[in-house]
Amino acid sequence: MPSKLSALEALERLREGNLRFANNLSSPDRPLSSQRREELTSGQEPFAIILGCSDSRVPAELVFDQGLGDLFVIRVAGNIVAPSQVGSVEFAVSRYRTRLVVVLGHSQCGAVTATLETLLGGEGTASRNIASIVDRVTPAVRGLLDTELRYDRGALHHASVRANVRASADHLRHGSPIIESLTQDDGLLVVGAEYSLETGVVDFFDGVPGKG
Repeated sequence: MPSKLSALEALERLREGNLRFANNLSSPDRPLSSQRREELTSGQEPFAIILGCSDSRVPAELVFDQGLGDLFVIRVAGNIVAPSQVGSVEFAVSRYRTRLVVVLGHSQCGAVTATLETLLGGEGTASRNIASIVDRVTPAVRGLLDTELRYDRGALHHASVRANVRASADHLRHGSPIIESLTQDDGLLVVGAEYSLETGVVDFFDGVPGKG
C-alpha cells in the first residue's frame, strides 16, 4: 500500500493497528503474503519509521498490526540513538519521504534495567560493548536517582524507560540537520512511545501535537 501519508495520518494508522493488536484482532483486508511480496519487488513506501528495542517481545509489525512493506524498522537494545540509527532514519525520510518517526520503548526494558543496576550498584558491565549501550542510556536516567523515585524501583524503572525514549527522540530531532530541516519545513514528526508488555497497548506520550 503506498504511503504518502502525513505524519498525523500515519500516527492514526499506527494507533488503529495497535488497538486491533491489543484486542486480539487483525486487519481483515491485508493482501496475501505472496501477493504483497510480488508488489514489493519494485520498491517500498513505508508509511512510518519505528526505532525500537531489540527485545523479542516487541516486534513492531505485530504490535501495530502492519504487514510487509508498511514499516521501516530499526531495532537496537534500549532503543538508543547512535550514528548508525540516525543514518538509518535519515535514509528513510530522504529516500522514501516517510514523515513519521516513532521511538518505541517498552516496559521491563532490559537495557534500562542494566543501566540502573550499574548506576545503583556502582559496578560496570562485563562487556565494553554492553557498556556502550549503558553509557548511552545513562544521561537520560541519572537525574532520576536524585528524586524520591530512587526508593521505588518499579516507578524508577517506568520513569527511566520514558526518560530514555524522550532522550532518543530529542537526539533524532536535533542531532541531524536533515531530520531537523524536514521537521521544520516538510511535515516530519518524531514522537516517543512506550509499549506495555502487560496490556499490549502503545502510549504515544512525547512530541505528539496537542499532548506534549
